[in-house]
Amino acid sequence: MKPLFSLLVLSILFVVHPAWADVTYDKCIESSDGTNSSWSVCGGQWIERADRKLNEVWQTLYKNADGQTKSDLLAEQRAWNAYKEKSCNFLRNGEWGREGQVLHHPICRAKVIEYRIKELQSYETQMKGK
Repeated sequence: MKPLFSLLVLSILFVVHPAWADVTYDKCIESSDGTNSSWSVCGGQWIERADRKLNEVWQTLYKNADGQTKSDLLAEQRAWNAYKEKSCNFLRNGEWGREGQVLHHPICRAKVIEYRIKELQSYETQMKGK
């Protein structure tokens, strides 16, 4: 059982490892003083950037929707927001150590948001093509 658990942990770390973060985050980490608090700031800034982009994309999509589509999109986004707030929390609960809290959690959360951005952009493309 232990090898299977190790493989799971390595898979998760591969997905959220800082080397696969965005360029601005990578630069922030590289120029930081290497403390948990400075790494936490870098992660928080990445999440804020992703949230701003998400809001831009959402506003554009929602503005261009009509009728039931608009209502359904709003309901979907509200459900997704609830999911987002719970996503990746297993990384910051302390069982993964400070690295999980200050490095892996923000990366995971930012990637969840970035995936949603791509999803909303694909909706916009589909709406234009109807």
